[in-house]
Amino acid sequence: MAGAALARAAQLWSLLDEMAENEPQAYRRLLRQQRAEAERFCAPPEPHLCLRARPAGLVRGPLFINVCSWKNVPPPKAPTDPTPVGAGPLEEVSGEGDLYSIIDIAYNPDVLQRGEENPEKMEHLIHLTLKFVEERCNLILSYLYTIESFKLKGSLEMMQQRLKGRQMTTPHLSQIAKKELTLDQLLHTMEAEDCSNAPVLLKEESVTQSKAHLIEEITSTEMPEKPSTPVYEMITVKDANKKPLKIELRIELPKVSSVSECDLKISKDDLIIEVPEKYKLQLDLPELVDEETTTAVFNKGKRVLFITVPVAKPDP
Repeated sequence: MAGAALARAAQLWSLLDEMAENEPQAYRRLLRQQRAEAERFCAPPEPHLCLRARPAGLVRGPLFINVCSWKNVPPPKAPTDPTPVGAGPLEEVSGEGDLYSIIDIAYNPDVLQRGEENPEKMEHLIHLTLKFVEERCNLILSYLYTIESFKLKGSLEMMQQRLKGRQMTTPHLSQIAKKELTLDQLLHTMEAEDCSNAPVLLKEESVTQSKAHLIEEITSTEMPEKPSTPVYEMITVKDANKKPLKIELRIELPKVSSVSECDLKISKDDLIIEVPEKYKLQLDLPELVDEETTTAVFNKGKRVLFITVPVAKPDP
Protein backbone atom coordinates (compact mmCIF):
# COMPACT_ATOMS: atom_id res chain seq x y z
CA MET A 1 0.00 0.00 0.00
CA ALA A 2 2.78 2.45 0.94
CA GLY A 3 4.71 1.60 -2.24
CA ALA A 4 1.63 2.19 -4.41
CA ALA A 5 1.01 5.55 -2.73
CA LEU A 6 4.61 6.61 -3.30
CA ALA A 7 4.37 5.56 -6.92
CA ARG A 8 1.22 7.65 -7.44
CA ALA A 9 2.86 10.64 -5.75
CA ALA A 10 5.93 10.32 -7.98
CA GLN A 11 3.68 10.11 -11.04
CA LEU A 12 1.81 13.26 -9.93
CA TRP A 13 5.03 15.21 -9.43
CA SER A 14 6.21 14.09 -12.84
CA LEU A 15 3.00 15.34 -14.43
CA LEU A 16 3.34 18.67 -12.62
CA ASP A 17 6.94 19.06 -13.75
CA GLU A 18 5.88 18.32 -17.31
CA MET A 19 3.03 20.87 -17.10
CA ALA A 20 5.36 23.54 -15.66
CA GLU A 21 7.77 23.02 -18.55
CA ASN A 22 5.33 22.66 -21.44
CA GLU A 23 2.27 24.66 -20.26
CA PRO A 24 3.51 27.31 -17.80
CA GLN A 25 0.29 29.36 -17.93
CA ALA A 26 -1.87 26.35 -17.11
CA TYR A 27 0.57 25.43 -14.34
CA ARG A 28 0.30 28.91 -12.77
CA ARG A 29 -3.51 28.77 -13.00
CA LEU A 30 -3.47 25.43 -11.22
CA LEU A 31 -1.27 26.81 -8.45
CA ARG A 32 -3.57 29.81 -7.99
CA GLN A 33 -6.60 27.54 -7.82
CA GLN A 34 -4.96 25.27 -5.26
CA ARG A 35 -3.83 28.23 -3.16
CA ALA A 36 -7.34 29.73 -3.19
CA GLU A 37 -8.83 26.37 -2.24
CA ALA A 38 -6.37 26.01 0.64
CA GLU A 39 -7.17 29.51 1.91
CA ARG A 40 -10.90 28.79 1.70
CA PHE A 41 -10.54 25.52 3.58
CA CYS A 42 -8.36 27.02 6.32
CA ALA A 43 -10.38 30.22 6.88
CA PRO A 44 -12.29 30.01 10.19
CA PRO A 45 -16.01 30.79 10.51
CA GLU A 46 -16.84 34.35 11.58
CA PRO A 47 -19.95 35.60 13.43
CA HIS A 48 -22.55 37.43 11.33
CA LEU A 49 -25.66 37.75 13.52
CA CYS A 50 -27.25 36.09 16.55
CA LEU A 51 -30.89 35.03 16.79
CA ARG A 52 -32.76 34.49 20.06
CA ALA A 53 -35.63 32.02 19.82
CA ARG A 54 -37.98 30.41 22.33
CA PRO A 55 -38.03 26.60 22.26
CA ALA A 56 -40.91 24.70 23.78
CA GLY A 57 -40.77 21.31 25.47
CA LEU A 58 -37.81 19.91 27.38
CA VAL A 59 -35.27 22.56 26.37
CA ARG A 60 -34.92 25.05 29.22
CA GLY A 61 -34.13 28.71 28.69
CA PRO A 62 -33.79 30.59 25.39
CA LEU A 63 -32.06 29.26 22.31
CA PHE A 64 -29.33 31.37 20.71
CA ILE A 65 -28.57 30.64 17.05
CA ASN A 66 -25.20 31.97 15.93
CA VAL A 67 -25.50 32.59 12.19
CA CYS A 68 -21.94 32.59 10.87
CA SER A 69 -20.06 33.39 7.69
CA TRP A 70 -17.71 30.63 6.55
CA LYS A 71 -15.82 30.33 3.28
CA ASN A 72 -15.53 26.60 3.82
CA VAL A 73 -19.26 26.33 3.08
CA PRO A 74 -19.62 26.53 -0.71
CA PRO A 75 -22.04 28.98 -2.33
CA PRO A 76 -24.93 27.78 -4.52
CA LYS A 77 -23.73 26.81 -7.99
CA ALA A 78 -26.63 28.76 -9.53
CA PRO A 79 -29.36 31.10 -8.20
CA THR A 80 -31.94 28.31 -8.51
CA ASP A 81 -29.79 25.70 -6.74
CA PRO A 82 -30.13 24.83 -3.04
CA THR A 83 -28.01 26.77 -0.55
CA PRO A 84 -25.35 24.77 1.35
CA VAL A 85 -25.33 25.14 5.11
CA GLY A 86 -22.94 24.03 7.86
CA ALA A 87 -24.15 23.20 11.38
CA GLY A 88 -22.66 22.48 14.77
CA PRO A 89 -24.17 20.54 17.70
CA LEU A 90 -26.84 21.88 20.04
CA GLU A 91 -25.30 22.64 23.43
CA GLU A 92 -26.89 23.62 26.73
CA VAL A 93 -24.97 26.23 28.74
CA SER A 94 -25.41 27.11 32.40
CA GLY A 95 -23.55 29.53 34.62
CA GLU A 96 -24.20 32.31 37.12
CA GLY A 97 -27.86 31.32 37.31
CA ASP A 98 -28.32 31.69 33.55
CA LEU A 99 -29.44 28.70 31.46
CA TYR A 100 -29.66 28.71 27.67
CA SER A 101 -28.84 26.66 24.58
CA ILE A 102 -26.58 27.46 21.62
CA ILE A 103 -26.32 26.14 18.08
CA ASP A 104 -24.06 27.45 15.31
CA ILE A 105 -25.22 27.68 11.67
CA ALA A 106 -22.84 28.68 8.86
CA TYR A 107 -23.40 29.97 5.32
CA ASN A 108 -21.07 31.08 2.58
CA PRO A 109 -20.33 34.84 2.87
CA ASP A 110 -21.95 35.51 -0.51
CA VAL A 111 -25.26 34.07 0.74
CA LEU A 112 -25.30 36.35 3.78
CA GLN A 113 -24.23 39.35 1.71
CA ARG A 114 -27.21 38.86 -0.61
CA GLY A 115 -29.41 38.70 2.47
CA GLU A 116 -28.02 42.00 3.75
CA GLU A 117 -28.77 43.58 0.38
CA ASN A 118 -32.31 42.16 0.21
CA PRO A 119 -34.26 42.11 3.53
CA GLU A 120 -36.88 39.72 2.13
CA LYS A 121 -34.17 37.18 1.29
CA MET A 122 -32.67 37.55 4.76
CA GLU A 123 -36.06 37.14 6.42
CA HIS A 124 -36.72 33.98 4.43
CA LEU A 125 -33.23 32.62 5.12
CA ILE A 126 -33.74 33.19 8.86
CA HIS A 127 -37.10 31.43 8.75
CA LEU A 128 -35.61 28.43 6.96
CA THR A 129 -32.76 28.43 9.47
CA LEU A 130 -35.29 28.19 12.32
CA LYS A 131 -37.06 25.34 10.53
CA PHE A 132 -33.74 23.57 9.99
CA VAL A 133 -32.91 23.87 13.70
CA GLU A 134 -36.38 22.56 14.61
CA GLU A 135 -35.95 19.49 12.40
CA ARG A 136 -32.29 18.85 13.22
CA CYS A 137 -32.70 19.19 17.00
CA ASN A 138 -36.29 17.94 17.29
CA LEU A 139 -37.52 21.24 18.73
CA ILE A 140 -40.58 23.45 18.41
CA LEU A 141 -39.72 27.16 18.16
CA SER A 142 -41.95 30.20 18.57
CA TYR A 143 -42.87 32.33 15.56
CA LEU A 144 -41.27 35.28 17.34
CA TYR A 145 -37.52 35.67 17.28
CA THR A 146 -35.14 38.49 18.16
CA ILE A 147 -32.06 39.62 16.27
CA GLU A 148 -29.69 40.41 19.11
CA SER A 149 -27.51 43.53 19.22
CA PHE A 150 -24.43 41.31 19.49
CA LYS A 151 -23.25 39.02 16.67
CA LEU A 152 -22.17 36.03 18.74
CA LYS A 153 -23.37 34.28 21.88
CA GLY A 154 -20.45 32.68 23.65
CA SER A 155 -16.79 32.75 22.71
CA LEU A 156 -15.41 32.93 19.19
CA GLU A 157 -13.05 30.03 19.87
CA MET A 158 -15.84 27.71 21.06
CA MET A 159 -18.05 28.57 18.08
CA GLN A 160 -15.24 27.76 15.66
CA GLN A 161 -14.48 24.52 17.46
CA ARG A 162 -18.12 23.43 17.34
CA LEU A 163 -18.43 24.10 13.62
CA LYS A 164 -15.05 22.63 12.69
CA GLY A 165 -15.56 19.65 14.97
CA ARG A 166 -18.74 18.61 13.18
CA GLN A 167 -18.34 19.98 9.68
CA MET A 168 -21.17 19.51 7.24
CA THR A 169 -20.01 21.20 4.06
CA THR A 170 -22.62 19.82 1.70
CA PRO A 171 -26.05 20.30 3.30
CA HIS A 172 -28.47 22.52 1.43
CA LEU A 173 -31.34 24.82 2.12
CA SER A 174 -33.84 25.24 -0.67
CA GLN A 175 -33.12 28.36 -2.72
CA ILE A 176 -34.28 31.59 -1.11
CA ALA A 177 -34.77 33.82 -4.12
CA LYS A 178 -37.83 31.94 -5.42
CA LYS A 179 -41.03 33.93 -4.95
CA GLU A 180 -44.23 32.80 -3.21
CA LEU A 181 -42.53 30.24 -0.97
CA THR A 182 -44.40 29.47 2.23
CA LEU A 183 -42.45 30.06 5.42
CA ASP A 184 -43.95 27.13 7.36
CA GLN A 185 -42.23 24.41 5.37
CA LEU A 186 -40.40 21.48 6.87
CA LEU A 187 -36.80 20.61 6.09
CA HIS A 188 -35.91 16.92 5.69
CA THR A 189 -32.59 15.24 6.28
CA MET A 190 -30.88 12.66 4.07
CA GLU A 191 -28.62 10.31 6.03
CA ALA A 192 -25.15 9.24 4.96
CA GLU A 193 -22.66 6.70 6.29
CA ASP A 194 -20.51 9.21 8.22
CA CYS A 195 -22.87 11.07 10.54
CA SER A 196 -20.35 13.77 11.46
CA ASN A 197 -19.71 14.81 7.85
CA ALA A 198 -22.89 13.60 6.20
CA PRO A 199 -24.44 15.62 3.38
CA VAL A 200 -27.90 16.83 4.33
CA LEU A 201 -30.35 18.03 1.70
CA LEU A 202 -33.01 20.25 3.15
CA LYS A 203 -36.18 20.42 1.08
CA GLU A 204 -39.25 22.54 1.65
CA GLU A 205 -42.52 20.67 2.13
CA SER A 206 -45.71 22.01 3.61
CA VAL A 207 -46.59 21.04 7.16
CA THR A 208 -49.58 21.66 9.37
CA GLN A 209 -49.05 23.98 12.30
CA SER A 210 -51.14 25.14 15.21
CA LYS A 211 -53.34 28.06 14.26
CA ALA A 212 -54.24 29.13 17.78
CA HIS A 213 -51.18 30.04 19.81
CA LEU A 214 -48.08 31.20 18.00
CA ILE A 215 -46.33 32.05 21.27
CA GLU A 216 -46.47 30.05 24.45
CA GLU A 217 -48.63 31.72 27.07
CA ILE A 218 -47.10 32.79 30.36
CA THR A 219 -48.88 33.39 33.65
CA SER A 220 -48.40 35.83 36.49
CA THR A 221 -49.22 35.51 40.19
CA GLU A 222 -49.47 39.26 40.71
CA MET A 223 -52.72 41.19 40.72
CA PRO A 224 -53.66 41.91 37.11
CA GLU A 225 -53.80 45.46 35.84
CA LYS A 226 -55.95 46.65 33.00
CA PRO A 227 -53.79 46.44 29.87
CA SER A 228 -53.51 49.44 27.60
CA THR A 229 -53.78 49.57 23.82
CA PRO A 230 -50.32 50.04 22.27
CA VAL A 231 -49.54 52.47 19.49
CA TYR A 232 -49.56 50.64 16.17
CA GLU A 233 -49.47 51.17 12.42
CA MET A 234 -50.99 48.75 9.89
CA ILE A 235 -50.50 48.95 6.12
CA THR A 236 -51.50 46.73 3.23
CA VAL A 237 -48.74 46.20 0.67
CA LYS A 238 -50.07 45.89 -2.90
CA ASP A 239 -48.53 45.02 -6.23
CA ALA A 240 -48.51 47.16 -9.38
CA ASN A 241 -52.08 46.05 -10.17
CA LYS A 242 -53.31 47.14 -6.72
CA LYS A 243 -53.68 43.51 -5.67
CA PRO A 244 -53.00 43.10 -1.92
CA LEU A 245 -49.92 41.00 -1.21
CA LYS A 246 -49.34 41.24 2.53
CA ILE A 247 -50.25 43.14 5.68
CA GLU A 248 -47.47 44.75 7.70
CA LEU A 249 -48.05 45.72 11.31
CA ARG A 250 -45.75 47.82 13.51
CA ILE A 251 -46.54 47.80 17.24
CA GLU A 252 -44.73 49.94 19.81
CA LEU A 253 -44.21 48.10 23.13
CA PRO A 254 -42.06 50.41 25.29
CA LYS A 255 -42.80 48.43 28.48
CA VAL A 256 -41.66 45.13 26.98
CA SER A 257 -38.03 44.11 27.40
CA SER A 258 -38.19 40.56 26.04
CA VAL A 259 -40.14 38.74 23.36
CA SER A 260 -40.97 36.08 25.94
CA GLU A 261 -43.54 38.46 27.47
CA CYS A 262 -45.67 38.49 24.31
CA ASP A 263 -48.52 36.24 23.26
CA LEU A 264 -49.61 36.35 19.63
CA LYS A 265 -52.71 34.75 18.12
CA ILE A 266 -53.68 35.04 14.44
CA SER A 267 -56.65 33.75 12.49
CA LYS A 268 -57.63 34.31 8.87
CA ASP A 269 -59.35 37.62 9.63
CA ASP A 270 -58.08 38.95 12.95
CA LEU A 271 -55.03 39.30 15.16
CA ILE A 272 -54.53 39.54 18.93
CA ILE A 273 -51.30 40.52 20.67
CA GLU A 274 -51.23 40.41 24.47
CA VAL A 275 -48.60 41.28 27.06
CA PRO A 276 -50.03 40.33 30.48
CA GLU A 277 -50.85 43.36 32.64
CA LYS A 278 -49.31 45.72 30.07
CA TYR A 279 -50.84 45.64 26.56
CA LYS A 280 -53.64 44.12 24.56
CA LEU A 281 -54.39 44.81 20.91
CA GLN A 282 -57.12 43.12 18.87
CA LEU A 283 -57.45 44.01 15.20
CA ASP A 284 -59.73 42.98 12.37
CA LEU A 285 -57.52 42.41 9.34
CA PRO A 286 -58.53 44.18 6.10
CA GLU A 287 -57.90 41.03 4.03
CA LEU A 288 -58.15 37.30 4.59
CA VAL A 289 -54.64 36.09 5.38
CA ASP A 290 -52.54 32.94 5.39
CA GLU A 291 -51.88 32.79 9.13
CA GLU A 292 -49.52 29.81 8.84
CA THR A 293 -46.91 31.90 7.02
CA THR A 294 -46.89 34.77 9.50
CA THR A 295 -43.52 36.13 10.61
CA ALA A 296 -42.85 38.38 13.59
CA VAL A 297 -39.66 40.12 14.71
CA PHE A 298 -39.14 42.01 17.98
CA ASN A 299 -36.56 44.82 17.85
CA LYS A 300 -35.15 44.74 21.37
CA GLY A 301 -33.42 48.11 21.09
CA LYS A 302 -36.43 50.06 19.82
CA ARG A 303 -38.94 47.80 21.63
CA VAL A 304 -41.05 47.51 18.51
CA LEU A 305 -42.76 44.37 17.22
CA PHE A 306 -42.96 43.93 13.43
CA ILE A 307 -45.51 41.43 12.09
CA THR A 308 -45.85 40.43 8.43
CA VAL A 309 -48.90 38.43 7.31
CA PRO A 310 -49.21 37.34 3.65
CA VAL A 311 -52.66 37.75 2.11
CA ALA A 312 -54.35 34.42 1.41
CA LYS A 313 -54.45 33.34 -2.20
CA PRO A 314 -57.97 33.00 -3.65
CA ASP A 315 -59.29 29.48 -4.10
CA PRO A 316 -58.88 28.23 -7.68
